[in-house]
Amino acid sequence: MSKKPELLSPAGDLEKLRFAIAYGADAVYLAGQQFGMRAAAANFTEEALREGIAYAHARGVKCYITVNIMPSNRDLDALPPYLEVLQDAGADALIVADVGVLRLAQRYAPRVPLHISTQTSILNYEAANFWADLGAERAVLARELSLEEIAEIRAHTPKTLELEAFVHGAMCISYSGRCLISQYMTGRDANRGACAQPCRWSYALMEEKRPGEFFPVEEDARGTYLYNSKDMCMIGHVPELIAAGIDSFKIEGRNKTAYYAACVTGAYRAAIDSYQAAPEEFALPSFCMEEVSKVSHREYYTGFYFGSAENGQHYGDSQYIREYEVVGMPVCCEADGSAVFALKNRFFKGEELELLQPGQPPYVFRAEQAVNDEGEALELFNVPQMRVHFTFPFAVDRFAILRKRKERPD
Repeated sequence: MSKKPELLSPAGDLEKLRFAIAYGADAVYLAGQQFGMRAAAANFTEEALREGIAYAHARGVKCYITVNIMPSNRDLDALPPYLEVLQDAGADALIVADVGVLRLAQRYAPRVPLHISTQTSILNYEAANFWADLGAERAVLARELSLEEIAEIRAHTPKTLELEAFVHGAMCISYSGRCLISQYMTGRDANRGACAQPCRWSYALMEEKRPGEFFPVEEDARGTYLYNSKDMCMIGHVPELIAAGIDSFKIEGRNKTAYYAACVTGAYRAAIDSYQAAPEEFALPSFCMEEVSKVSHREYYTGFYFGSAENGQHYGDSQYIREYEVVGMPVCCEADGSAVFALKNRFFKGEELELLQPGQPPYVFRAEQAVNDEGEALELFNVPQMRVHFTFPFAVDRFAILRKRKERPD
């Protein structure tokens, strides 16, 4: 049997880290408050970083820290003490993109393994071997590779060099995220974690001698989204990913919610485990595709894994598909099945809800018995953060999530 791949999930803050771990992540990736490529995420103070790493290690989960911006000279003085903190905190790897950062990491955090970021656009086995020769233990491959190309890289690189690849999440108009459009148009440098996402904007043409007169590129009243990409989803192709030799399946989304981390991690966990249990008879559990469709996402496609024939651009709009919403997060759970949730979005008595729990398909039920703190069975629960009491025929996990299909406007 092929080696079981690592499931690597995003952790934008401590809450997301805990939910990703609860729902089956083998490793999480996160950033401190500097030198990471997701400046918009909450990220981790030094105290939170130490807490998060300790929490993960106590549960057998690894923590990889992103130090993957393209730094300027002015950034260099702060790097050595930061790298020393990461080593002291117990980081399991540093994800780096810049050779200067790599050089400093080998000097100031020599005990921490190095993973080479997708920002370096590793597209061939010579590039992968170059990084291995420099001491890297893992290469995070460019998202523009097909499964066939990845298999060829695996065949021409040492087995000691692990291969990681993104299997789910947002795609970028530029090679593996190395975008110049954001800085050019807004002054926000995507290569320093501050992308303004101009690839999601609506565009039109303007002729030089007709200033202020805009021409649509397509005949479509909704606008023209020239650069807008669909989201990647490879949950239906776990066997092919494993066969290509990918050691780590990476989920994109450090700016996403804890609910996203839970749903997507749980779905890929179930898919991988199902394949490992019976590879010859593997069939994707039906709820897995449903789960990744119940988070905020753009239209899905399979990226470049099967070549470039599949159209990855979505020209109509840049909106997310949001068909489900979180109703409540647990405040306390008892062994007898009683549980209290803090209300996030309203629901009506008798409305169909779903209880999502680690390692299980969602439990669907009608909200007939819900009461507030005073024991009142209201017709409508709609006060934000109010405590809502439920009783289930089983014990509820403290990382359970209540959700429902969003109400459609009349």
